[in-house]
Amino acid sequence: MDLSVRGPHPVLSVDTLCVNYGMRPVLTGLDLTIDPGEIFGLLGPNGAGKTTLIRTICDRIQPASGKILIEGRDHSQRQALRKIGLVPQEIALYPHLTARENLIVFARLAGLSHAQALDALDYAIEACKLTHQVDDYVHTLSGGWKRRATLAAAILHRPSLLILDEPTVGVDIDARNALHEVIKNLSADGHAVLLATHDMDQAEVLCGSVGFLRDGALAPVGNPLQLLHTAFADRHEVLVRLREPASPEACQALSDLGFSRDGNGLERRQLLKVTAAQQTRLTKMLEASPLRIKEVRFRKPGLDSLFLKLKAEKHTI
Repeated sequence: MDLSVRGPHPVLSVDTLCVNYGMRPVLTGLDLTIDPGEIFGLLGPNGAGKTTLIRTICDRIQPASGKILIEGRDHSQRQALRKIGLVPQEIALYPHLTARENLIVFARLAGLSHAQALDALDYAIEACKLTHQVDDYVHTLSGGWKRRATLAAAILHRPSLLILDEPTVGVDIDARNALHEVIKNLSADGHAVLLATHDMDQAEVLCGSVGFLRDGALAPVGNPLQLLHTAFADRHEVLVRLREPASPEACQALSDLGFSRDGNGLERRQLLKVTAAQQTRLTKMLEASPLRIKEVRFRKPGLDSLFLKLKAEKHTI
């Protein structure tokens, strides 16, 4: 099957989707379209509704209203559901079977014949670069290899839409980068990918489009670089990391300089249009202060900066 050949419909089309938990609205008129080969990053804080959206697409939650189509078919139809491959946050493998045995089991559960299962096995092993680990027992594999095996199980039936829910959580940097390459290759093969992640760097690296799930809808939505340019133009972010919490007086001094508190209180940041000379002066001024500074960094804002900006805007409404 050549997944790179585009059909007449998007792989995923979500139109004015509304989902409630009891009387509480979770998704309120959400729209989303993903085309073949596209990697779309679903971003947002815990509790925003990312898992609810995924479960609704997979027909595990009944929407209050709206429409979900997979390649033009209603998502509740069996033919449509067979076009979806889901990689959950949890490792969904049998630990006392080998990776190969797991893949055979999942292929048969997907309705493939024995011959089809063997063909699918070769495809998934190659796509996920599992050749040297496929005969190892799952419980002996590292977190990164377990993630690859779980991903391989999700693509055995050659789904058009691959849904990845935090696919690199709990893995080291080398395993994370290796999984990124696998995901890029699957996209190049024509799989549409819906990537739910808290890792903003991951979204910038992998995604052609991202959407921030806020108040039940996706906004803003677009190419990461374009969104960042719209939000920040040519401003730079100044990030100050402290070695220990600042005194109330030092906190006030940082606030007077325009720095806002971030995270655990050991980070301060602000956005500025600064020249190289201004950067040097600000760094010297901070280093001369009584603050115990670990790092002063000037950088272009990333999606994490946009996330914090959107969060701050919501709290000021």
